[in-house]
Amino acid sequence: MNNQGFLKDVGHGILLNQEEETILKKYEIPYLNCQNTKELIFKIEDFLNDSYEELDDLEKLSLRLSEYSYYQETRK
Repeated sequence: MNNQGFLKDVGHGILLNQEEETILKKYEIPYLNCQNTKELIFKIEDFLNDSYEELDDLEKLSLRLSEYSYYQETRK
């Protein structure tokens, strides 16, 4: 996944770029309803666990969000 583009806050401190929003829309993951990044990661992982195919774009997005969440919490 190419991380080009600026990150924007889509609500509740969840930062995504345009490509990442497109990926979530593609798989119909309701990211705008999430209360925080961890909830979004949970929804993505739940979707991946239920999928019968490898979804590299979604897996990479989950990894990026997990890393971001980790660094946000450990810097405090």
